[in-house]
Amino acid sequence: MFHDKFPALIAGALGALILGSAAQAQDAVLREVIAGPQRSEAHQARDAARNPYDSLVFWGLKPGQTVVEISPGSGYWTEILAPYALKTDGTYVAGVADLDDPALSDGARKGREAFAAKYDDAAVFGEIAYAGFGASSKPLGEPGSADIVLTARNIHNWMWREGMLDKALADFYAVLKPGGVLAVEEHRSDPRPQVEEARDGYVATAVVVAAAEKAGFELAESSEINANPKDTKDHPFGVWTLPPVRQSAARGETVSPDFDRAKYDAIGESDRMTLRFVKPS
Repeated sequence: MFHDKFPALIAGALGALILGSAAQAQDAVLREVIAGPQRSEAHQARDAARNPYDSLVFWGLKPGQTVVEISPGSGYWTEILAPYALKTDGTYVAGVADLDDPALSDGARKGREAFAAKYDDAAVFGEIAYAGFGASSKPLGEPGSADIVLTARNIHNWMWREGMLDKALADFYAVLKPGGVLAVEEHRSDPRPQVEEARDGYVATAVVVAAAEKAGFELAESSEINANPKDTKDHPFGVWTLPPVRQSAARGETVSPDFDRAKYDAIGESDRMTLRFVKPS
């Protein structure tokens, strides 16, 4: 009888309402953080190209997670992920230069120190955890301890050093929980072939997928969130010709007065793949 099923229907509806409210709350916190005053103007200016909200939702960011970001650079994602972790009882781990590496350059060492100093306000960014990352680094954390590993615009660099891509992916696989997510953003060479070792910064999607699957990951979904159809991918100084780097001459050379900088600025940031891989349960 319908009346007999009524309590179950009510319970189901309430459950759906609670889940919906939780999702809205998550959205509100993430949007609040993205719009927050802790973010630099330079990083905020890139949001139209990097789509932080849509990208993080696509990758499955949720309250209370442990997120490991690899080579965070100036901290574009740090300014979002660290405060989000603080507000939602999560943990943000920065995978930075490995201080135990005897070959670590002074520049890399100073870069890590500068990053730590920049984001040392625990009231804003929480207690950021640090893990060394490099060609000979130790594990990024306890096995199966992370919910998400995020790597943004790094993979092309690892292709220039033999074995580094495989080592990196093995590290990511080890630190992720079963069902955990490897979140990838990378300059995309498709539809043209990838140049040798991706020396122009553009990587073929098939190369990334093959390397991740070799490490044990499964491709869950790809997205066109960060696509840029204006990117012709044939620039004189590779992807670095485009914003935000805006390279306009070979290293050590003076910019030619005939160089059309406006042409490349009009393209904007690169065309990028946005991928979500999962560690099988």
